[in-house]
Amino acid sequence: MNSFFITGTDTGVGKTVIAAALAAILKKKGIDVGVMKPVATGGWDDARLLIKAAGVKDNLFLVNPYCLRTPVVPAIAAEIEGVKIDIRRIKNAFEELSKKHDILIVEGVGGLVVPIYNKYLVTDLINDLKLPVIIVARPGLGTINHTLLTIRQAKVSRIKVLGVIINNYDEANAGIAEKTAPEVIERIGKVPVLGIVRHIEGAETEEGFKALVKEVEERVRFDLRD
Repeated sequence: MNSFFITGTDTGVGKTVIAAALAAILKKKGIDVGVMKPVATGGWDDARLLIKAAGVKDNLFLVNPYCLRTPVVPAIAAEIEGVKIDIRRIKNAFEELSKKHDILIVEGVGGLVVPIYNKYLVTDLINDLKLPVIIVARPGLGTINHTLLTIRQAKVSRIKVLGVIINNYDEANAGIAEKTAPEVIERIGKVPVLGIVRHIEGAETEEGFKALVKEVEERVRFDLRD
């Protein structure tokens, strides 16, 4: 398997916990997996969860080269905090981590067209790192539009989409929107829905995360051994 990039249809869709769960599953299979969060806003929590899930001892500043305090898009946060984001620093960290691990899971910030600095978008970073993407999406009404727009943007940007993972699915209360969206996304977007992950209460806690890993193992069809 090659390294890949986790993006989302929006912020708050669960990119970090899905990326962390995939890292934990790869680790359980005996694969040397590394993790990276090139740019974060709002603190170190995402990077620390990824590191813990993968069981790596890589330096936090290597995994997360830019951590900005202000919880807005990186370009604005960097401007507010007087930080100049240098893509070479990110690429160097990526190359160093790639040499240390067989597979690298890279998690983005927000969606594909979030500006990292000036007019440099997440899509530009993905292309610079030469990675395919997995898209994490919401289960509810509106997800068809958001997901198809994300798939279209990826294709326009010449980024390969490995598939979509729908996260936080409430099986007990799912309506027609939740039940029909996956088929529509596959048919129109022409990419596979790799899995529908049910909502796990407290996925950021130790016990909740263990339950999430089990859920992803059972419900995501992506063959992590390839």
